[in-house]
Amino acid sequence: MTTTSEPGKLVRDGIPAIIRGSGDEPIVRTAAQSELPDLLRAKLAEEVVEFLESGQVEELADILEVVLALAAEADLSAADLEQLRAAKAAQRGGFDNRLVWHGNRG
Repeated sequence: MTTTSEPGKLVRDGIPAIIRGSGDEPIVRTAAQSELPDLLRAKLAEEVVEFLESGQVEELADILEVVLALAAEADLSAADLEQLRAAKAAQRGGFDNRLVWHGNRG
């Protein structure tokens, strides 16, 4: 059984209701605002590992959800984040050409 003294992991808002619907009672707490950046970073790492292990595109949606929450923590909207992404792509390009760098000569 999980106790509330453990840090736990961040879950989507609807997960407790899903657990209750299965007949179990989740142990949850609301994270302090000061905890959220670390919890989101840990969740991002978890979701990236899940995608890398499974290759399932649904995991990309989970990654995006966490990225958007991290952006919100930095006072950026999804549109702000997209603007940053587009500016970086305009400056450095995207990954359309599938280029693989192996270092420099000389």
